[in-house]
Amino acid sequence: MQELLEKYLPNVVEIPDEFIQATIETLYMSFATSIIAGILGVFFGIVLVVTREGGLLENRFIFSVLDKIVNIVRSIPFIILLSLLVGVTRLLVGTSIGATAALVPLIVGVVPFFARQIEIALLEVDPGVIEAAEAMGSSPIGIIFRVYLLEGLPGIVRVSALTIINIIGLTAMAGAVGAGGLGSLAVTRGYNRFQTDVTWVAMLIILVLVFISQAISNLIIKKINH
Repeated sequence: MQELLEKYLPNVVEIPDEFIQATIETLYMSFATSIIAGILGVFFGIVLVVTREGGLLENRFIFSVLDKIVNIVRSIPFIILLSLLVGVTRLLVGTSIGATAALVPLIVGVVPFFARQIEIALLEVDPGVIEAAEAMGSSPIGIIFRVYLLEGLPGIVRVSALTIINIIGLTAMAGAVGAGGLGSLAVTRGYNRFQTDVTWVAMLIILVLVFISQAISNLIIKKINH
């Protein structure tokens, strides 16, 4: 087995520690971004739903401003967003390089995307159920938690899985500009040093992380539906 690895993955077998460290950094960026952007995304997604025309807390000004911000930030390519937020990242973290520094642009880039996905998922909730809850005298907060979030849970899990997969891909892109992780390893060693086997293995690990995320979300959705 060792001989096969040395024959087909000569550069990979020389840097197992670097692969372990890069994988840990990718997991760290993905997990931290998912938690923080997840909370913010759900909040702003709910605000978009309840403040829109005909919503529980209709407010055209808040909806219009938030809707435009979401559209604008979502339209900025992530690689450009990384450059635009260098100053903000240094101010908040003290550096613009490394896995922790990458969290700032990752969160800023993911929140609008996830908020829009949450909005779409919540708008799929049957309006009849919402009307029934209003008729029973439920407060807006009660309807948000007992109707929107509960009834929309399968959709929320589905878009959350999509977002996490997107985050894993963005961490690889952030790695190309000094954030660390598997993306950085694939570029600095695989591309710059022409070590193709390093690039392939980094890609395979990223694919495994994506498949695991998708499998977990499928299990959760199946349990919810049952």
